[in-house]
Amino acid sequence: MKLPSNVNIVEVGPRDGLQAEARFIPTSKKIELVDALSRTGLRKIEVTSFVHPKAIPQLRDAREVLSGIQKRPGITYSVLIPNIRGAEMAIEFGVDEIRIPVCASETVNQRNVRMSIDESLESAGKIHGLAQEAEIPLEVAVALAFGCPFEGEILPEKVISMIGRLHDTGITRVSITDPAGIANPAQVRELTELLLETFPDTAFSLHLHDTRGLGLSCVLAALEAGLTAFDTSIGGLGGCPFVPEATGNIVTEDLVNMLEEMGISTGIDLQELIRCSELAQDIVGRSLGSRILKAGTREQLFQSVAAGT
Repeated sequence: MKLPSNVNIVEVGPRDGLQAEARFIPTSKKIELVDALSRTGLRKIEVTSFVHPKAIPQLRDAREVLSGIQKRPGITYSVLIPNIRGAEMAIEFGVDEIRIPVCASETVNQRNVRMSIDESLESAGKIHGLAQEAEIPLEVAVALAFGCPFEGEILPEKVISMIGRLHDTGITRVSITDPAGIANPAQVRELTELLLETFPDTAFSLHLHDTRGLGLSCVLAALEAGLTAFDTSIGGLGGCPFVPEATGNIVTEDLVNMLEEMGISTGIDLQELIRCSELAQDIVGRSLGSRILKAGTREQLFQSVAAGT
């Protein structure tokens, strides 16, 4: 099994995770969580989104959160934007990175941003131009790349075609996302191999949810195919608005634990992550899906055995 020596973890809990919370999380608590995550060794954190407050009320304090966090050198603080207006707001604010979603499902893209896929791809090209002028990096998230709760299977050819159009506009940073948790390891490996072979100059990352318990196994399949960047969420915060009772993103500390045990470096302090997960639980007021937080690490288990406890 050929595996990379290093992996880059992108923390999306403050945005993708907290936006699913029905109760408004105080701005100060969001800032506290981002600042805690900044102390773990993470190199990129998706903090919030410049989106209309009626669409996602939870993120109506985007400016206040971004203004309040203590930025650390070497960390990219990213924001998600849905359209050109959001991009203009992000650029005006001077964010570190812009991320924009384009769904591979026509149905969901219309519901999500009120545009067709074609219109979203055209908009992505225009936003890319604005970001270039402002010298702000841009990443496009191709969502529902493995299947859609409304349209069923999404063929790899469709995803390849969409990324080809993005590539033609000069966009070479793409996240492949599975917010409904539909992907299986075989799908992930097949699509990842296709993408890396077809677009060798594009930096790909993978955004997975653990809806059916396949999240970490899908990561392993992607690693074997050569991918080295993954979105995760502290404690597994989040969910999918299109899948009732869906669990959230793959858990940051669970993935870091798995990778480090396999000898793959993440540069992240697992114990600090666990403290962040405890903080996230306190903030949302309920137990989250972190297995490491509940069971501890293998090393902790062995230590307890050695101590006879």
